[in-house]
Amino acid sequence: MSQKFSMTPIAHIHSDFAEKFGVPRQSGLVPQLRGRVVFEPGYRNPDAVRGLEDFSHIWLIWQFSQAVREDWSPTVRPPRLGGNRRMGVFATRSPFRPNAMGLSSVQLDRVELDPQLGPVLHVRGADLMDGTPIFDIKPYLAYTDSHPQATGGFTDGLAHAPLTVDCARLLLERIPADSREGLLGVLAGDPRPRYQEDPRRVYGLAFAGYNIRFTVDGDRLTVVDVEEAR
Repeated sequence: MSQKFSMTPIAHIHSDFAEKFGVPRQSGLVPQLRGRVVFEPGYRNPDAVRGLEDFSHIWLIWQFSQAVREDWSPTVRPPRLGGNRRMGVFATRSPFRPNAMGLSSVQLDRVELDPQLGPVLHVRGADLMDGTPIFDIKPYLAYTDSHPQATGGFTDGLAHAPLTVDCARLLLERIPADSREGLLGVLAGDPRPRYQEDPRRVYGLAFAGYNIRFTVDGDRLTVVDVEEAR
């Protein structure tokens, strides 16, 4: 017998990503990215995070809030395979899942006790859009969560070398200082869909309140413009 459950977000994350394009495909791929986890008013008791500062990494359990659907498909087309092959949804990390839930391991930089917001978690390496609802937080335990000998199915052997990023200093300096390294890491990871290889195409990435326009030719990405978002 099927049962329905309801969950209430305990927090939301604040990140530099206003939209899905450019968000790293997995957490930890761009450790330079910074984010803040801000608890909802009912969960701002500092006692709830007592001892968390002693852990270097944490798990975030969250929802693909922009991918929630009434129905679901048993197969999806993973971008890592160029969108040409279908795999079972439970063999992928596609956002289009029955419950649209996500799981991310992120580095915990520090726990700040803000006078208005209560405990705020400063994290690195998150793969979440700005405003993503978070349903739970757990400490990462290396002795049980790390599996160095694990196999990765169809993802094994699909790693790509990072791109060389050319960005003029004047363009880079338009980005807030604490977001620049994150932007360069995102661009080096090649945010394009795998099936797009046109060197003449200009791509647009919304990041940290700016529109980043760039081209990619071979293994070199060139930033052609940085404009403040309107």
